[in-house]
Amino acid sequence: MSLRGTGQGGTLARLWETVEVLGSAGMLNPSFTFNLGKGIKKWGSTPAGGFWASAQRRPDDVGLIDEAGPPMTFREIDQHSNAIANGLAAAGVKTGDGVSLFARNHRGFVLSMVALNKLGADTLLLNTGFAAPQLAEVVAREGSQVVLYDEEFAPIVERGAPDKKRFVTYGNGPLGDPTIFDLAGRSSNAEPAAPSRHGRTTILTSGTTGTPKGAQRSVKSASLDTLIGLLGRLPLCVGCKSFDAAPAFHSWGGIHLLFGALLSNTILMRNRFDPEDTLRTIHEHTPDVLAVVPVMMQRILALPPEVIRKYDCRSLKIVAASGSALPGELALRWMDTFGDNVYNFYGSTEVAQASIAMPDELRAVPGTAGRPPRGTIVRIIDADGKEVPAGVTGRIFVGNDNQFEGYTGGGNKEIIQGLMSSGDVGHFDQNGLLFVDGRDDDMIISGGENVFPREVEDLLADHPMVHEAAVIGVADTEFGQRLQAFVVLVEARACSADDLKKHVRDHLARYKVPRDIVFLEELPRNPTGKVLKRVLKEMVIEVRQEG
Repeated sequence: MSLRGTGQGGTLARLWETVEVLGSAGMLNPSFTFNLGKGIKKWGSTPAGGFWASAQRRPDDVGLIDEAGPPMTFREIDQHSNAIANGLAAAGVKTGDGVSLFARNHRGFVLSMVALNKLGADTLLLNTGFAAPQLAEVVAREGSQVVLYDEEFAPIVERGAPDKKRFVTYGNGPLGDPTIFDLAGRSSNAEPAAPSRHGRTTILTSGTTGTPKGAQRSVKSASLDTLIGLLGRLPLCVGCKSFDAAPAFHSWGGIHLLFGALLSNTILMRNRFDPEDTLRTIHEHTPDVLAVVPVMMQRILALPPEVIRKYDCRSLKIVAASGSALPGELALRWMDTFGDNVYNFYGSTEVAQASIAMPDELRAVPGTAGRPPRGTIVRIIDADGKEVPAGVTGRIFVGNDNQFEGYTGGGNKEIIQGLMSSGDVGHFDQNGLLFVDGRDDDMIISGGENVFPREVEDLLADHPMVHEAAVIGVADTEFGQRLQAFVVLVEARACSADDLKKHVRDHLARYKVPRDIVFLEELPRNPTGKVLKRVLKEMVIEVRQEG
């Protein structure tokens, strides 16, 4: 099994590994290093810093391919983002201002992100599955004064942010709001002055109450150990072509946008994920890298074999999967179909990288989360705060220099021995490979999205025809887990399952809508009145066995 990127060995071995990894990634080129250093000094380790450096070094190379227009060169990305930044500045956006970005994967997202980096604005990335009440709550809590949004979200923005300054990132301005391209058209594309401080980026996650929390990161440069660790076990390189299929507002999609910019990659994007269109895009544009969440792999493999065979995907050297658990069986099926190119990245918004499994490791031990890369420490700790031996399950704690700075509303993840809780439990095997065994709380992860039952239960209970409700997570072959609700109505057949699903969909993000709703006469409870969710899960198992 490969130990590359783990930093094992003596000083000479680590030095050789450093040279080998940087050389393989194409980062020993003096021109690349010089321009990237200048870009990072000016704009920080942000997409703006990376695209600026690429525009200096290879201005006429294609930097972005999407569905919104012809391919954009690195020079065009740099100049368009300059003009948008200048337009936003003229509209009153300045360093330190809070700006929400509510957009799918396309040039509008990228150009907006880069422009905000150049202004030093604090960017809040909104989940495109949000309903209006969620958007209103989060935007108000995080202090955003401006919302940049796709045209399709106009009704949500109109209800959720009626008093905010607004600009459209994709499509027309149905609410009368100007587009970012309107701003660019009437603004200079001269480079803005570097901000007095680099802006922060806030990614939304979920806390123990189920309310989306803001996980804040400031711009900072990773150590050389961290860089070598990541590139040693996830061998991205300068000048590659990278297809970012994972949503860019997620940590995982955002990481690939950042790496793509810093490494002068041609970035491919599509507004929405579609299994066959993903294969068609790979066939047409021959990317080296595909960034996905596991459910995307599942949906691609669910296509008829004759459809899969229509498309040549041999260009893919790296299929980087993260965002939810990658079942070992899925990794093997993918590699049997498309070759041994799967890299399983385990981490979280809070702890950043924890471990990476390489293809040979997934072949040998399917289901592993791999090894911590160089620059990262992972320990398994028991309830007493002591490290446990290999083979024993405990809580996973992680240390690296990419971790978040705390939740914007206050609070942090638990810290023990200087390491941060990932919120998961797991174990190392005798060969040093990490396995994630589950959550250390009751959070449900469905298709890469974090969901807590309480929020959905409370909303269902607010329905006038519902007496009480309980929600659990059940296993799902496509999404990892899905929500199942158990509802007691005020009177029999007072409403339907579809009525209740619509009720949830109108108030919460789509991924929080239960797939199945079962009507009961009463919920099982213990003597103190607590709902026995264990009994509900046993009911699900019994139904499946009978079926």
